[in-house]
Amino acid sequence: MKVLIDACVLYPTLLRDLVLSTASTGVFKPLWSERILEEWQRAAARKSKEDGKIAAFEISAAKALFPDASVAVSQDTQAQLALPDRDDVHVLAAAIDGGASELLTLNIKDFPLRALGAYGITRRHPDDFLLEAFHADQTGMRTVVNSVLDRAHAHGIDVSNPRAILKRAKVPRLAKALTQV
Repeated sequence: MKVLIDACVLYPTLLRDLVLSTASTGVFKPLWSERILEEWQRAAARKSKEDGKIAAFEISAAKALFPDASVAVSQDTQAQLALPDRDDVHVLAAAIDGGASELLTLNIKDFPLRALGAYGITRRHPDDFLLEAFHADQTGMRTVVNSVLDRAHAHGIDVSNPRAILKRAKVPRLAKALTQV
């Protein structure tokens, strides 16, 4: 299954790490465009110049890990599309041109189901997507989450309350499921 990942999922760091670590297990094939990666880097750079440099390194690492993830977006595809926010047209175009079956985004309102459905694309919130992956393979997803939390801890983040950290990462249902089972 191919999944186009919107920039709002690639930045912030913890959410990106959860999603890409899940992809690295073979659950899905991630897709993005160069413009999406540029949006990620710009968002990080707005926080600080150093964060922008870190994002550039992380983008290089993501490209190396998933060398086939980058989608060339056709101007013709973009010209045919209409969304509430014109700046999001390139995201849907990348999903279409990349053959994605799903579009992973936090900006649910910006991608109406009717606009995506015409191209056979399902809009997914990362929490729903990762929760589904958890229900399909609880052991594997626990390993993914624990690895992500270990990396966060290694960077000085307090991970003593994993549920709270995952909630802040916009995956509260996944956080709840991990603590209930």
